[in-house]
Amino acid sequence: MSMERIKPESLLADEVTGRETLHLHLERYHFAGKHLLPGLVADVACGVGYGSYLLATEYGKGDCSIIAGDIDDASIRYAQEAYSHPSIRFVQADAYSFEAGALLNNIVSLETIEHLAEPEQFVRHMAGQLAKGGRFIASAPITPSMDANPYHLQDFTGKSFRQLFFDAGFREVASFVQVQRFNPLPLLNRKEKRSKDLRRNVLRYYADHPNKLLLRLRSIVKDGFANKYLVAVFEKL
Repeated sequence: MSMERIKPESLLADEVTGRETLHLHLERYHFAGKHLLPGLVADVACGVGYGSYLLATEYGKGDCSIIAGDIDDASIRYAQEAYSHPSIRFVQADAYSFEAGALLNNIVSLETIEHLAEPEQFVRHMAGQLAKGGRFIASAPITPSMDANPYHLQDFTGKSFRQLFFDAGFREVASFVQVQRFNPLPLLNRKEKRSKDLRRNVLRYYADHPNKLLLRLRSIVKDGFANKYLVAVFEKL
């Protein structure tokens, strides 16, 4: 388990940040499930598969089937063992080259886009596999995250995240914002297992990227110590 890949059954009872993060992930999947259209679903960057399983077992409609892909082979093998379901096919796939092999009715990709060097390319690639009127359900942090998380390659605002989809021919159907308040001291002390993956030598990072320090200071002034995430449903025009 790391900052980016949670195994629910591996979380420790006293691991607060891990349990809070899992709660946020599940909340996103429940939101996605409530907005799914009947038909084929792609869950892109599915991790170890618990979200795909939730969609299949709680929100599967009629002939709904799910193709769930992740770039990490170990995560896919774990998903195939721990979250096997007749409606789910787990595959190893890179986000940029993911191919469903059929026209999709829904795309679910949660906490993915901030990891990509070319998020516009990903959105357009997946949009090309989505039926007209189909739904693309996505999420991303809309407070700074690159300074703390070395796996994140993008910082988004609500406006810049939405614009990715508007530029690719989508309109927004529904959305909500999650707020995760945090105490920075335990994270800086790296007491919990997941916090060990936080960026090291943040001061050096700020020296090399002063604009990211400004973003962080503005975020603290506006929202305090909090992570905010936008979860949105977009419809292909």
